[in-house]
Amino acid sequence: MNGQKKRNKKDPSQMRHGYTTGACATAMTKAALKALIEGKVPDEVTIYLPVGQYATFKVSAFEVSDDWVMCETIKDAGDDPDATHQARIQSTVRYLKGEGIHLDGGVGVGRVTKAGLPVPVGEAAINPVPRKMIYGVVQEALEKFQLDCGVEVVISVPDGEEIAEKTLNARLGIIGGISILGTRGTVVPFSSSAFMASIVQAINVAKEAGCEHLVLTTGGRSEKFAMMQYRHLPEEAFIEMGDFVGFTLKNIARQKIPRVSLVGMMGKFSKVAQGVMMVHSKSAPVSFEFLAGIANKVGVDEKTQQEILQANTASQVGEMLQGNGAFFAALCKNCCYYALNHMGTDIKVSTTLYAMNGDCLGKAEKIDKLDEDDWYRG
Repeated sequence: MNGQKKRNKKDPSQMRHGYTTGACATAMTKAALKALIEGKVPDEVTIYLPVGQYATFKVSAFEVSDDWVMCETIKDAGDDPDATHQARIQSTVRYLKGEGIHLDGGVGVGRVTKAGLPVPVGEAAINPVPRKMIYGVVQEALEKFQLDCGVEVVISVPDGEEIAEKTLNARLGIIGGISILGTRGTVVPFSSSAFMASIVQAINVAKEAGCEHLVLTTGGRSEKFAMMQYRHLPEEAFIEMGDFVGFTLKNIARQKIPRVSLVGMMGKFSKVAQGVMMVHSKSAPVSFEFLAGIANKVGVDEKTQQEILQANTASQVGEMLQGNGAFFAALCKNCCYYALNHMGTDIKVSTTLYAMNGDCLGKAEKIDKLDEDDWYRG
């Protein structure tokens, strides 16, 4: 944990890039096949990554049998806070009678059980780009050494099932381990692309599962409150959007989902209420002038308005006005109006605000049209 904190404090420009599970799996496939062909396990192998550069991977462990070879590397995620950092990625390769390349997942690699993912139901959760990379290094070896046989490749992650508990895999219907991922081959420290990709996948899974009402939350705590509020909805309906409010809403609009509910707390949702669609703390500060303006709109006394202007956090404003249904209803409606405006499609939007302790502060239900007279712009 301390090591992770130290990594987080680095200047982004000084942070190391790492490698994806897909790149590691590809490299170990090349190493195992090379050992099978040449009779000697290499210390390291070099592969070409989709990002357009070469990368060298060390073989940290191996096993050799009469008809198969397993090579393992330790995934280095660089300075990215990745759940799979230091994971053991293995590839076991053997010859087969006949022709063709047969790829599957072994221990610790999840299996797809729900539609909507880029891998068909029933197959190992090895995404398209890693699959292409693995097939590529095998085909290259078959042609180079003129091998007249088939090849079986099994990718394993010994601790994958435990690692998967720290991911959204189970929610997405990936059971039994992690996914073998990566479109670039490299991991960019604190990149938002992986999280955004998981949002798109979650929406696709929900769509395929027949969900017509999705619930968006900003984190684990708000999701817990949301699940209590919408007990009748299946697990697939709950999408953790983090700070990516606008991005998530746009993807829901593309999928033509008829109803969406936003569930969150004052810190981030007071920003959504003023039209901010990327609610990271560094992207936009809380506007206490805006919150005071909402308070003025619903008739809150001037003394309290002044106290709002002097507040340190949006949560403090929430505590200050707890019990004032009109204030929180206005804030929630504003979230709905901006969400509707951002999506630009026919959809019903609801918003619920919670206090940190789980108390419901207020809500606005099934807003499906913009009301210019009610929409506070500050």
